Amino acid sequence: MRLREALLIALRGVRAHRMRSALTMLGLIIGVSAVILLVAIGDGVQKAVDARIEPLANLITIVATAGDVPGSAPPKNLIDADVEALQKAPDVLAVTPVITGPSLIKTGIPQATLQSRVTVVGSTDHWFGVNARDIQVGSFFNQAHVRSAARVVVLGPTAVANLFGGNAAAALKRIVQINRQNFTVIGVMKPIGLPGDNAVVIPLSTARSYVFGRGNIVNQATVQAISVAAVPAAEAEVDSILDTRHRIANPANRDFEVQTLATGVTRLNQTLRLLTVFTAAVAAVSLVVGAIGVLNIMLVSVTERTREIGIRKAIGATRRAILEQFLIESTVLGGLGGLVGVGVGIGLSLLLGAMVPTYASHLGPAFVGFTPVVSALPVVVSFTISLAIGLIAGSYPAYRAARLHPIHALRYE
Repeated sequence: MRLREALLIALRGVRAHRMRSALTMLGLIIGVSAVILLVAIGDGVQKAVDARIEPLANLITIVATAGDVPGSAPPKNLIDADVEALQKAPDVLAVTPVITGPSLIKTGIPQATLQSRVTVVGSTDHWFGVNARDIQVGSFFNQAHVRSAARVVVLGPTAVANLFGGNAAAALKRIVQINRQNFTVIGVMKPIGLPGDNAVVIPLSTARSYVFGRGNIVNQATVQAISVAAVPAAEAEVDSILDTRHRIANPANRDFEVQTLATGVTRLNQTLRLLTVFTAAVAAVSLVVGAIGVLNIMLVSVTERTREIGIRKAIGATRRAILEQFLIESTVLGGLGGLVGVGVGIGLSLLLGAMVPTYASHLGPAFVGFTPVVSALPVVVSFTISLAIGLIAGSYPAYRAARLHPIHALRYE
């Protein structure tokens, strides 16, 4: 029997038993589409995370630690002179000093005082760009504000929600109190999720004069390398400069900690990939259910067509011809289920990608920029597995059909 003729017979069989064939393929359709959709979601999440972190990938954070070794000199604080020394490193583009601390912020209206516990951040006008934040309304403070120690503040979404009911426009140009000092709101930042949303930012000089004091001490400094590739060299330069300035002979005794995003990004991507593979593997369990369905329906088909098999053998059909016919029929079931599953999986991914931007503002900032990414590999692999399931699940029924004795088959009722 020719392959084309066998395929036509298999397709006629599927069409003759539409409901049975559809139910048989349902497990394969669900499995294939689920694998494609979940991998697309996982790849989309990874792409969105990479897009958010990429602007920060060349940053190095230096944090002062309280570590001390018994018998040694007390640890030194990070100071402005350290920041100036780091700025001269060859692979460093910019250094942004930061002082932070918790505080209460109030509306400053005695008859209806509202308050919110926030993290006050004192820094330079470069903080906004270095941390890749966006302004919702108003503007960020400039270098003139820093030089004059202006009492201006840029609020985060948490403070706006607690003090002004989430109305960013209403917060603009209002007076708020931090450490009993009046500050004018000149801007409101867009949400990025906690803990970033809980920050309010003021000029570094203002923070020292009216909130924290601390002279020339800084809590941390953010070093911006000239490129992502230059991060390891910049990190080594930071360690060398601070070791020299703080007179640290043994790296284990450092009174500062250097943190980079590069290692964290790599680990995060590995975790996301592992979760994507795991969820896809769980979804693929339904393919096993589909395999059982194909096996069951092919056994039923062999039983229903026992007399047909006897007639074909009686007029000269070989075991191989019978075996090939039933293998082709089961493979056609697997292939059709795989094709429909591919279509459903890609369709759901595209539908989700079209819906998320519309509802991202309601779902939260975590969904901003997220779009499922459909790639060729899961499509090809899941469809190939579906074909293989059809072939493997049909092997035993096909073998049974090929082994039937013509006389017994013709006598079957």
